[in-house]
Amino acid sequence: MAQRTKHSYFIVMEDHGKNGLEAIVHPEETRRAIVDRLKKGDYTPTIAFIHHVDDLLIEDVTAELFNEAEIELRAEHIASRADRLANTQDHNRKLVREAV
Repeated sequence: MAQRTKHSYFIVMEDHGKNGLEAIVHPEETRRAIVDRLKKGDYTPTIAFIHHVDDLLIEDVTAELFNEAEIELRAEHIASRADRLANTQDHNRKLVREAV
């Protein structure tokens, strides 16, 4: 008996309003890639849903992936603010040393 192949992929359904829905399916795209694309805003205009198909199981992961992308964006924003603050402090210290 032949071994059955297990499939796992994501379906991103975009809503184009009057023009209808469009399913974006890339079997090679991982969860990480979907979250990264959400963070970049690659999916436009409106996402109707995101489904994860794993063999015979279909799961709606829309809210989960949006939450993950939002958390990562916030963390990146906080890190960039901390970097800017550190750079400003370094710059100020340098100005004080040069003034002496």
